[in-house]
Amino acid sequence: METKVNLAEKFSLFQEHWTPKIVGELNNQQVKLAKLLGEFVWHQHEHEDELFLVVKGTLHIQFRDREVTLQEGEFLIVPKGVEHKPVAPEEVHVLLFEPASTQHTGEVESDLTVKHLERL
Repeated sequence: METKVNLAEKFSLFQEHWTPKIVGELNNQQVKLAKLLGEFVWHQHEHEDELFLVVKGTLHIQFRDREVTLQEGEFLIVPKGVEHKPVAPEEVHVLLFEPASTQHTGEVESDLTVKHLERL
């Protein structure tokens, strides 16, 4: 059965940062929501592309040679194998779209790594 998802409602269900929540799945892909604040870790996903869609706020995605700034309503696809670091000077709400196999921090283990994502 089709289920409508209200992003504002789902974002209201959690407060923690850098802890994506699964809100949908299709074709072995997951739709995740996350609140970001501060700096994440440098990481890459060897086999998966990753889409960042900013729902609220401004997100900076750093690459080793440049930085891309995303405003509300903008998205960026980070190709597999590309090292990147998301930075959110103020709280940002993002929708992530990526294969279900994608590990939170790629091969990097850190205090921010989440191994088992909650479903909302």
